[in-house]
Amino acid sequence: MDSWVWWLIAAVGLGIPLVLTAMPEFGMVAVGAVAGALTDALGGGIVLQVIVFCAVSVALVAVVRPMAVRSRRQQPGLRSGVEALKGRQAVVLERVDDSGAGRIKLAGEVWSARSLDPGQAYEPGQQVDVVEIDGATAVVM
Repeated sequence: MDSWVWWLIAAVGLGIPLVLTAMPEFGMVAVGAVAGALTDALGGGIVLQVIVFCAVSVALVAVVRPMAVRSRRQQPGLRSGVEALKGRQAVVLERVDDSGAGRIKLAGEVWSARSLDPGQAYEPGQQVDVVEIDGATAVVM
């Protein structure tokens, strides 16, 4: 049997743990095995096949793995729920002060609201920014 077939068998063998464990490193080494098979199919000797296999595998692990780890650590760009309301603008419906008795229209809904700064009041019709959501009350400024 030709050695390129053995390389493909090795690639499939490395693909099985990739699927079972979800460790991308196995996939990167499997791609290195496919590169070894291509080297043999193009007429390269066994030494060149092993060098290509090692070089491709190491290059993929060295380049792709850090990018995958960095991508996994990033916060999701899409905020939802209460987090999506922070930073949005609202319109005052009833006078808002630090007592929490005011009302605003935020994202199409009426919310109770209080001002962030004690002593600061907002009159109906004014635009305010939502700083945080405290329970069912929007804190605005």
